Amino acid sequence: MESKRQQKFAGVIQEELAQIFQREGGAFLPNTLVTITRVRVSPDLSVAKVYLSFFNTTNTTLSINTVNAHNGEIRYKLGARIRHQARVVPELNFFVDDTNEYVEKMDHLFEKIAKEPRQKEEDGEDLS
Repeated sequence: MESKRQQKFAGVIQEELAQIFQREGGAFLPNTLVTITRVRVSPDLSVAKVYLSFFNTTNTTLSINTVNAHNGEIRYKLGARIRHQARVVPELNFFVDDTNEYVEKMDHLFEKIAKEPRQKEEDGEDLS
């Protein structure tokens, strides 16, 4: 369970990183929309796990590797934005948030399951 302090600081980081990626992310990820889906902060506020979702890209592994390659630059820009709100800029660890892909996969499976009984009924098979 995260403390109120951790949640508040995570929200600040999420908001500021979203602005950084929106305004300056095109320099290292052209034509890719990056969404900060979640930020988790350690109890001492020294490490932040940032979960990213990429849109308009074919290779999310390449995208996350590019973000990790620019980690120092992103952290520097974050530090410039939160310098009055935090004593130390947290170490940033970026991860791919595959929640949307998982939801789409599950929806596809449920649609497939829902269609199977109807197809058997249409073929004239008795389900009992």
